[in-house]
Amino acid sequence: MKKLILGIFLMLFSLTTWAQSNFEVSGKMVDAKSQKPLQNVTVVIVNTNLTATTDAEGNFTIANPAHGDQRLRLSYVGYATKTLPIEIVMNESLDLGTILLEEDITTELQLSLVTLTESDLGDDNSGSENTSGLLQASRDVFQQVAAFNWGQARFRVRGLDNEYGNTFINGISMNKIYDGRPQYSNWGGLNDATRNQEFTTGTRPSDYTFGGILGTQSINMRASSVRAGTRLSVSGANTNYNWRTMATYGSGLNKNGWAYAFSASYRGAQEGYFEGTDYDAKSFYAAVEKKINDLHSLNLTAIYAQNSRGKNSPNTQELIDLKGEDYNSYWGYQNGKKRNSRDKDVEEPIFILSHDWKISDRTTLNTNVGYQFGKIGNSRLDFNGARNPDPTYYRNLPSYYSTMHTSDGDYVGNSPENIRLAAMARDAFMQNSQINWDELYRQNIENAALFGGESLTILYEDRTDDRQLTANTFLSTQLTNNIALDAGITYKKLKSENYQKVLDLLGGSFYSDIDPFLAGDGRQSDLNNPDRKVTVGDRFGYNYNLHANVIDAFAQLKFAYTSFNSYLGVGGTYTEYQREGIYRNGNYANNSEGKSEKINFNDFGVKGGVNYRITGHHFLDLNAAYMTKAPTMRNTFPNVRMNNNITREIDSEKIVSVDGSYILRTPKIKARLTGYFSQVEDATEIAFYFAEGLGTLSSGEESISTNGNAFVSETVRGISKQNMGGELGFEYQITPTIKATAAASYGQYIYTNNPNVSLNIDNTRSTVNFGEATMKNYKQAGIPQQAYSFGIEYRDPAYWWIGANVNYLDDIYLDVSPLLRTKNFLIDSNDPDRFPFPDATEDKVRKLLKQEKLNSFTLVNLSGGKSWRISGKTLGFFASVNNVFDVRYKTGGFEQGRNANYGELTKDLQGGVRSFGPKYFYGYGRTYFLNLYLNF
Repeated sequence: MKKLILGIFLMLFSLTTWAQSNFEVSGKMVDAKSQKPLQNVTVVIVNTNLTATTDAEGNFTIANPAHGDQRLRLSYVGYATKTLPIEIVMNESLDLGTILLEEDITTELQLSLVTLTESDLGDDNSGSENTSGLLQASRDVFQQVAAFNWGQARFRVRGLDNEYGNTFINGISMNKIYDGRPQYSNWGGLNDATRNQEFTTGTRPSDYTFGGILGTQSINMRASSVRAGTRLSVSGANTNYNWRTMATYGSGLNKNGWAYAFSASYRGAQEGYFEGTDYDAKSFYAAVEKKINDLHSLNLTAIYAQNSRGKNSPNTQELIDLKGEDYNSYWGYQNGKKRNSRDKDVEEPIFILSHDWKISDRTTLNTNVGYQFGKIGNSRLDFNGARNPDPTYYRNLPSYYSTMHTSDGDYVGNSPENIRLAAMARDAFMQNSQINWDELYRQNIENAALFGGESLTILYEDRTDDRQLTANTFLSTQLTNNIALDAGITYKKLKSENYQKVLDLLGGSFYSDIDPFLAGDGRQSDLNNPDRKVTVGDRFGYNYNLHANVIDAFAQLKFAYTSFNSYLGVGGTYTEYQREGIYRNGNYANNSEGKSEKINFNDFGVKGGVNYRITGHHFLDLNAAYMTKAPTMRNTFPNVRMNNNITREIDSEKIVSVDGSYILRTPKIKARLTGYFSQVEDATEIAFYFAEGLGTLSSGEESISTNGNAFVSETVRGISKQNMGGELGFEYQITPTIKATAAASYGQYIYTNNPNVSLNIDNTRSTVNFGEATMKNYKQAGIPQQAYSFGIEYRDPAYWWIGANVNYLDDIYLDVSPLLRTKNFLIDSNDPDRFPFPDATEDKVRKLLKQEKLNSFTLVNLSGGKSWRISGKTLGFFASVNNVFDVRYKTGGFEQGRNANYGELTKDLQGGVRSFGPKYFYGYGRTYFLNLYLNF
């Protein structure tokens, strides 16, 4: 594969010959209001590699363009993008004269609202570093609605997770090797510095990658790309943070060829929208660029974004009924102040050095080296021998008594005694529904006095310290007047340290590094250091490194003709993973310490598309791709914290994608109607939970555990998913000041097969195959599969505007448990012969396992702004109110796999209120955002 990638790359490089001519397209860009020249406006002849930027006088020149009808796209930060139709005559230069660009005062919408969804990112049980709306915040009306109106409901474009898209900063991929998703917190709060962005949708070509099936987002943070001048802003909100301050300066490119840019912000809240969700984020950006001469330039960019936030818990319906939709079990009072037990802390600085070489008027070579290091920590409580400190522990809740059964299976939850106990539990919980930090300290201090300082409960974090080096080079050349070539190669090397770290002993002096739920040597985290006593800052529990090497190469040809444009791309990737255990785990003494075998994947892809111009206003667009994609590192090791095992029979995903669009562009109407289809096969997913009722493996075999219960690592392999549907984006300029927009998304996102389920079970140091899970035709979860929006906006010539939109979202489904849909679900774990439950009829089982559909909801959003020009300065404000009518809605959730068989599940249902029912996520109620800014 390495030779194949290199061969493709060198072969395509050898094609870089170009025609020589002596004619050009030129013009001058100025501000429509002030008539001042605009520097660093990007000028592109659409569907070619011919591009230019304006100089300090606003002038640009593009040499040797293709002849015929073309489109010239002009874009600049803070201004409305303009597209001009032009006609190029061979060997005749075209001077477009002075071109006016108008400020886009609604830019504040994109700059401000994009941060409001950050609190959706990275919750432990959400299954996502989510919000692919961020990825698609482009100028297309559909994508804007998806990002800024539907994003608050966790809408995902085409139902795809953002591991199927790519995000770049200065040509360096920000998608993590571990899970394939970008960590948006790495540049959060730097809105001004990230304004210069380019987007592709679906499988359309990108300058930096072969790409996935969701699209690409390319953020340009070079110093010269930051708009010249100073910008100050102050914001207030009631979402994940309460206030934000930001300052940004850009020098522009001076006469000596230097450009500098700086930006800094702070966002904070003692408590965000949900109780106990503190927020503290500091961000800093600096870049310096040197234009050495007309052929070479260098840029160094540094990004530091520290983010710490308290999480909010998903809750069962029992907890919602008791405490309401905003209840958060993760916090409690300590000395009268709220303290969250589950903070997420991100601090991963990024350094990128870029070199741009203009080999000729038609050929450029861009080379980048990026280095990122730092930490991600997720805190939580741990306990040895103490009662579970979680206030929602099932024995603390009324349902523990109302669902109670005897050892013979007889229901006794309706007995007078259990009814009384349930009422007492309810009263106790309502009075003590948060973590009691003071009590934890008291217990630890008392225990320490008796047993030499040992803590029973501590606060720790699951910690990841990554160090990643990325190097790449990209060639872009106009081979002929009609054919352009892009090609590139990228190398990534990752070392990731993963461990548990003691944060707070909560009053004690040390903590015992053992697993109290196992016996003998199995209790030891590290047999090389048994019965360790750890203190603050020490590693414990698990400790391992992950290593990865990835080589990625691609090449694509773009063809531009009068009536149609097309492209053809190929790509190849080599991926190599390895685990290195630092601890010799007592439960896996022979398979935990040292390096695992290396596992590698060879992947390839082909794609193509055509855009046909029916007339100057009507277009047809078709794109298709087939590719394979290596499984993420997260899904390659089924029990990565404990041992070196590799997921059995794991394979690369096979992906097919097709989409077709009709596009209409007139002076008053802009519309796009798209149909799409994608199929992903051989996907793998891993989850961890405690299960009851697993029973024996088969008649006469060893029991999975002494009572059929175990903490398990679940691997679901061979998953096939199908996403198909349609998108509509419509914009109508009713009058010069009034614009109406409409958008619709109708999809069907389903599983198309019955994947295999296996459990890694620590109790018996074994991996048990449970066979197929009947998941075919179940819906993919947590995604609104229907979404509709209508909006209207008024823009006054006096630089103020106001807008409103109504959004309806439907077809959101709960995430199902694959284990509950295996044959084991029907087996009576107490029956030595493993006979099915006699009353488990097909009709009863179908009702029990029916996928829950969440309620539809309607959200109304308002926004507006105003700006003033004062002595060459711009003063303005932006305000928005989302979910005006304070609608409370579930954005998703998941079934718990704890009740692993029919008998356990029916027992849990019998009392009317489930102990282990599904857990739900809620969206925000009414929220606001205010922003005051000054540009000078």
